[in-house]
Amino acid sequence: MEYWRFCCFASTLLLMIIVSYLHQCHAELEQFIAVDGLQPSGCDLFQGSWVFDDTYPLYDTSICPFIDEEFDCQKNGRPDKLYLKYRWNPSTCDLPRFNGQDFLVRFTGKKIMFVGDSLSRNQWLSLACMLRAAVPQSIYAIQKKGDLSNFTLQEFGVSVMFYHSTFLVDIVKEKMGRVLKLDTISNGDAWKGVDMLIFNTWHWWLHKGNKQPWDYMQLGDKIYEDMDRLVAFKEGLTTWSKWVDANIDPIRTMLFFQGISPTHYNGKDWNDSKSTTCKGQTQPINGSVYPGGSTPPETVVKEVLGKMLKSVSLLDITLLSQLRKDGHPSVYNGDGNDCSHWCLAGVPDTWNQILYGMVVNGVDAK
Repeated sequence: MEYWRFCCFASTLLLMIIVSYLHQCHAELEQFIAVDGLQPSGCDLFQGSWVFDDTYPLYDTSICPFIDEEFDCQKNGRPDKLYLKYRWNPSTCDLPRFNGQDFLVRFTGKKIMFVGDSLSRNQWLSLACMLRAAVPQSIYAIQKKGDLSNFTLQEFGVSVMFYHSTFLVDIVKEKMGRVLKLDTISNGDAWKGVDMLIFNTWHWWLHKGNKQPWDYMQLGDKIYEDMDRLVAFKEGLTTWSKWVDANIDPIRTMLFFQGISPTHYNGKDWNDSKSTTCKGQTQPINGSVYPGGSTPPETVVKEVLGKMLKSVSLLDITLLSQLRKDGHPSVYNGDGNDCSHWCLAGVPDTWNQILYGMVVNGVDAK
């Protein structure tokens, strides 16, 4: 009997200790959320405005010698620095400040891959530098082989990769010339086996003349000298969506699509003269509304993603980037007037900050 009483007492005491510990953990979690601005799912991180914040930027590019020269606006002589001092402020909730060490802990031993065009490279280099700044004493390496570039932090076993695929679908050299095949993907095996995929395409679908990297389009057995570029984009993106549905397990791999990154070549889009571009712009557009409104490819992306069997989260960067007419390299890119890509440090850091927020909040930005 005494032994039985002792066992009951010991069990009750152990249960009380466990309950107390769980309460303590819950309290610490609530405190962590309050301090770092983490939000319950349902928060819309993509609606908001830019506010001045003197604690920005998140890094100095001098610690990241691997950043492409065309994106390093300060190194290329851009005289103003105000564009570095803005923070994205969602209207209905707080966006957690990027915590590179926490990011690395979450992705220890894992692989992250950006797949797309030079705007994916823009975001990849941004994330690599953000992580480099978080652990400046850690040894890093950058390797490039063919279309694949890989940034690794050996201490954490983290690989952050960029696979260059301008259209996601194939371009094949044939006797007739370069053929953009809207319904085939042959390089997809390189995208398998990673823990997070962030896809992107659009920037090159509108290029014509000498900047057009194909001579013909093909859909099924039909060859086209050209077609409506938005129609072609939708066909190509639909092919990509079917490939993802057939080849990627969302339980194994977190899936994202980087939304449409805007350009600023026509000042009419922000109620200025048509000849005005991003050149000389030093401040964001005030408020949370872009005068030029949404763009047709945004609708295509949302329509295609909405029909997929697998869940792909949209990193809906368009509006917040539209408001940053000041964020492009413009003439500080080493060649011409670039109002398509983005300075680093700069706007792509916010794309990655939101990506981090989505990961922390269970990949639900709305």
